[in-house]
Amino acid sequence: MKPLSRRHFLQSSTLMVGSLLVPPLPVLKTAPKPLRLGGPIFLKSDDPEALAREHRRLHYSSAYVPAVKLTETAKIAAIRKAFAEQNVLIAEVGAWVNMLDQDAEKRNKNLAYVTERLALAEEIGALTCVNIAGSYNPKQWDGPDARNVTKEYFDATVENCRKVIDAVKPKTAKFALEMMGWSLPDGPDSYLKFIKAIDRPAFGAHIDIANIINTPERFYNNTALINETFRTLGRWIVAVHAKDVHGKDVHFAETMPGRGTLDYVAYIQNVTALSNEVPFMLEHLRTPEEYDEARQFVIRKATEAGIPLA
Repeated sequence: MKPLSRRHFLQSSTLMVGSLLVPPLPVLKTAPKPLRLGGPIFLKSDDPEALAREHRRLHYSSAYVPAVKLTETAKIAAIRKAFAEQNVLIAEVGAWVNMLDQDAEKRNKNLAYVTERLALAEEIGALTCVNIAGSYNPKQWDGPDARNVTKEYFDATVENCRKVIDAVKPKTAKFALEMMGWSLPDGPDSYLKFIKAIDRPAFGAHIDIANIINTPERFYNNTALINETFRTLGRWIVAVHAKDVHGKDVHFAETMPGRGTLDYVAYIQNVTALSNEVPFMLEHLRTPEEYDEARQFVIRKATEAGIPLA
């Protein structure tokens, strides 16, 4: 090994010290965009224009897909038009069924449903159709099971995702898997493996940081986890869920934004720095009042970061 000169030693030492002193930054690939905040609404109406206006009244510029069937072509067209006029993106179409059900008949039925939901996402102009990969748990469709982190699970999920995408051949909508804490994908690295293995342009990344807080290290160092996730998956990200996590007894529990420990300034900075406009979607709350609290917290944090709403 060639010995280091004093000059080279000082240069490398300065670089090392400098890297320790500079805090990690969010992944800022472009100038920050306005935040595309969204969430469920409680307005009881079938009128697309009224639904779109209600999103805007709540300061939402992103939406979950309204209730509509793939066969309702006129209603789909009306929803697209009304939401576009209010500048509200349709963020995602959920397809919450078990693609790995151990009953072959149920599994095939579930895959057909997911395929239909991706087709709806394409027709209505949604950015993504999202589902979890599924579970081998025999009692709970999304429950934990040791087999959910095996090669068998990975390979079956790759096959399922390819089947769904190849059946629809979407040109704009992406199919994506939601991250989970007890099954794959359980973080940015495992998600990247799925992207490479599925090998379809129509497969995207769906981010839910709260779902992958499953170790003390990730809990306490969640800013680093947020930055790493967006750095690894940035160009594939199509939608992001906005939740929070707090410590409860001997486990981690989901809660609304602002009642947990997630670094929301870093979260929002990373979302708005992506090359495309990506929705930031509230979910899993029970009442309009809870959504009001969560929404107001996110808006405060966006203001702290100097990022306006879209």
